[in-house]
Amino acid sequence: MKKIIFWMGLILLLLAAFIWGNMPKIAPYYEQLTKTRVGLNVDLQPKVQKEAQFVGSAKCKECHKDQYHDWHASMHSKMIQEIKKDAGVVVADFSKLPDDADFTLKEAVYTIGSKFKQRYMIPATINGKADYRLGNYQWNAQTGKWQHFKPYKYWYHDSYPHDNSQFPTSTTCDGCHFTGFMSTGKRVEPAIACESCHGPGSAHAKDPDSPVFKADISDPIRTNEVCLQCHMRNRDKRMQSEHATAKDLWMKATDYPQGYEPGKALIDYKLPAPFTPGKETKEFWPNGAAKKNRTQGNEYVHDAMYKHGITCINCHDPHKLTNTAKKPEGNRACMKCHSFGSIIGPHQETIEAHTHHLANSKGSQCIECHMPKTGKHTGKSPLTVRSHRFAFTYPAETKAYGMPPETNACYACHKERGLDTLQKDLESWGMLQWEKLESPSVK
Repeated sequence: MKKIIFWMGLILLLLAAFIWGNMPKIAPYYEQLTKTRVGLNVDLQPKVQKEAQFVGSAKCKECHKDQYHDWHASMHSKMIQEIKKDAGVVVADFSKLPDDADFTLKEAVYTIGSKFKQRYMIPATINGKADYRLGNYQWNAQTGKWQHFKPYKYWYHDSYPHDNSQFPTSTTCDGCHFTGFMSTGKRVEPAIACESCHGPGSAHAKDPDSPVFKADISDPIRTNEVCLQCHMRNRDKRMQSEHATAKDLWMKATDYPQGYEPGKALIDYKLPAPFTPGKETKEFWPNGAAKKNRTQGNEYVHDAMYKHGITCINCHDPHKLTNTAKKPEGNRACMKCHSFGSIIGPHQETIEAHTHHLANSKGSQCIECHMPKTGKHTGKSPLTVRSHRFAFTYPAETKAYGMPPETNACYACHKERGLDTLQKDLESWGMLQWEKLESPSVK
């Protein structure tokens, strides 16, 4: 009997070791991935927040010092900065401001951005109301040069005068850039602060047991909405009507989901920028990859990871804003879930077998192939916006869609070989997929 127990125990131990050894690294996310999906149209905002007001991040700091510290060091806290409080926030060289500029540094009150480009907000009276306008030049931080800026040239070009002095930031910029403005129309805080993601906090500030919206305890599909409210290019929700156009929204078109607060059903407030597979637009390449910044959500909602419940905050710390385009965490960010021998791959034994590149080379970095640089921050900027489609784009696809070869991961490093040769390289490695063979658009 003892021998039977011994052998049964040994078998169970070996079985447990086998299961543990083959368990994917994604196992810690099991609870997240199996949460009940509630649908896009369910209001998840705590009821006590319905009557709450925005109080600003300084109030949050009183109890959440660590989170405040991390956020304050992040770029979200620096999206809008007041020049009079700190002249050092200006990154442009105003000694080289072109003569035909319609503003001066003295007139500018706020800066917008700084990492890739910087624009300047100038007080203005528009439609009889106190507002802000944008200067007709922006500073390209990537090239170190001034360049013309015509904010009315985007999808809402029929909604506003083609004149910077009559183009209001209140309907086009401030909803995403100022905390509280999206739902209240008041610039509560000049930053993308705590309440931009957690909703108004007055009730919580009075009683810590009174909840604010916490994205990470929700349906994972809905978790992403705190990011998608701004990191998804959109149209005015009113244009969802079959006959409504930008021209019908003269001086009223909004470039953010007006009225939205975290936890509410974003689908009730936001109309994503349209895209038809195979058709190029000002915002997307024909394969759906981004041509511009702030399109992460448009790309990601079509990816398998999104559909299975992987969220933005699984890869990006929402307070520190780690793992960015400028400071990527490298393969360890991806291999938190994807590991060799795992059921979710890669399905090779080494990184070199997977990539056909040396282990320590650029070609073995996950993001270089699965998140290639496909977009620009301005028309005159270099390609630095990384795609969030994650699907590998073959050189033949890039060619068939008429996309610039520089947007292809292989060509970006091997320009001397050309798209046709690079495609043959992949075929010789046995990397061609059936779906590519059956596609009539890819020769």
